[in-house]
Amino acid sequence: MGLERLSELLRRILMVAGGVSLLLLTLLATLNVALRIFRVPVGGTYEVVSFLGAIVTAGALGYTQKRKDHIVVDILSDKYPDPVKRIADRISHFLMLVLFSIVSWQTLVYGKRLASTGELSETLKIAYYPFVFLVSLGFAVLAFTILLDLAESFWTGKENR
Repeated sequence: MGLERLSELLRRILMVAGGVSLLLLTLLATLNVALRIFRVPVGGTYEVVSFLGAIVTAGALGYTQKRKDHIVVDILSDKYPDPVKRIADRISHFLMLVLFSIVSWQTLVYGKRLASTGELSETLKIAYYPFVFLVSLGFAVLAFTILLDLAESFWTGKENR
């Protein structure tokens, strides 16, 4: 399996997890609001919505990077000549690769610490660490996608905006 196919598979898996989490989050929040009318709110909704929100966000990171759906501020760089744009783009991708690799690694370290201490959520007593590991994986897939974008910019000579 090629690196791009592996990256695509990982992005799809995370997007499905994020989509399912978004659906569950929406259903739970709606159910909680509806049941509050009858003074029977769903216990622990805040915790579960927080966990699901983390999965939604982490699941979309690599996919958004690949589709270039993020915001690009290019007020100044649009005026640069093409060779300068390519160099600036490569430097930007390299810095993003370093940053998100560190974020993924440190989030993984934090998840391991949570797993070893056995820390649980306050209301429902749910372990935090699986959600932290999923966020770490989301950032790792983002970094992997950026790495492939950076490599592609060298192979094709194109910008990756």
